[in-house]
Amino acid sequence: MDAGPWLAVPPRGYGGLENVVATLTTELRRRGHTVVLATVAESRQPADGLVSAFATGQFTRLAAPYPDVTGLAHAHEQAVVTEIHRHAAAGAPFDLVHTHLEVVGPAVLAAMGDAAPPVLHTLHWDLRRNAEFYAAFDGRGRVFFAGVSDTQVARGPAALRRQTLGAVPLSVPLPEQDPVPRADRTDAVLVLSRLCEAKGTDLAVRACREAGVPLVLAGPVGGQPDRAALEAALADPGSPARTHPDVRWFREHVEPELGEHARWIGSVSGAEKDDLLRRSRAVLFPVRWDEPGGTAVCEALAAGTPVVAMARGCLPALVDDGVTGFLAGDAAQFTAALHRIHEVDPRVCAATARRRFSPAVMADGYERLYAEVLRRTGRPHRSAAPAARSG
Repeated sequence: MDAGPWLAVPPRGYGGLENVVATLTTELRRRGHTVVLATVAESRQPADGLVSAFATGQFTRLAAPYPDVTGLAHAHEQAVVTEIHRHAAAGAPFDLVHTHLEVVGPAVLAAMGDAAPPVLHTLHWDLRRNAEFYAAFDGRGRVFFAGVSDTQVARGPAALRRQTLGAVPLSVPLPEQDPVPRADRTDAVLVLSRLCEAKGTDLAVRACREAGVPLVLAGPVGGQPDRAALEAALADPGSPARTHPDVRWFREHVEPELGEHARWIGSVSGAEKDDLLRRSRAVLFPVRWDEPGGTAVCEALAAGTPVVAMARGCLPALVDDGVTGFLAGDAAQFTAALHRIHEVDPRVCAATARRRFSPAVMADGYERLYAEVLRRTGRPHRSAAPAARSG
């Protein structure tokens, strides 16, 4: 299971991809699979082996100029290749590699040819990014793809769609507690994401101001986890944060609007994140892009918290309009929906999430795709016991 070198698994705060990897790894091991995890050394996710090229996550370095960061993903993937060879030499080859590392994962593993196990690569992003790669890539019957939503896959190049075996919606761990009743929640709504233009952070601030609803912004800015880290980075002449487009945009469009009605608390994790999700009146997704997966939407609904979102990308498939939240076509509709949050029953949100977004549902989907990859590559399919080995 290759999570890439960007953040720890599970992440301490922001990290949708890494949360997915943690959830899936836990459920696959519970079912009897052996899972070796490729991530950074600081990760605390239980697994049957750890592969890493870096001690800590490299996410903040992505803001540096391209020549300074182009080798990061390759250094990580070289460690994956070394582990593949080591297992093969020991007579215990991997059955399959499930990589989540954009572009570099499938490219390097495909270049290994028959020396690599069969590969499934999960696509976590808008497929207009790096479209030239996906339009030309040929997995030669050994590297296949999985989307995280049907709408995401539909936007991909034809060559990519031909090599995609299906879409597996994301999932999150389900809380053991019942959802907090409406009467016991705070007055505030929540944004839980990177704070940037594509996520529509400024739209959330304006809508809440117009509706008279207090807003909490929880997430990083330009890779910086909180205000103290951001100010320290901006004070460092050599920090890539000084030229990061998300930082520049945040300081111009969001920071001047912060005050009594809207506050930024930085990235959150663990009990603090769980409490925020459970006690907020709603979680907002005023996105300007076609959201491919929507992990945070699943987290909100699992906590029994209604969602207010723009009707873009996968969001109409995740939010039942008028039942688990509201979908808006423009800023005016988004603002109007904030006045209707009380119409949504938290118990319905939680029950829907349990049925649609549980770890078991996601693992079922991936087990089907793993079996299909092994079938197409002529590999025997070993499920549960003896444990299938995946990297």
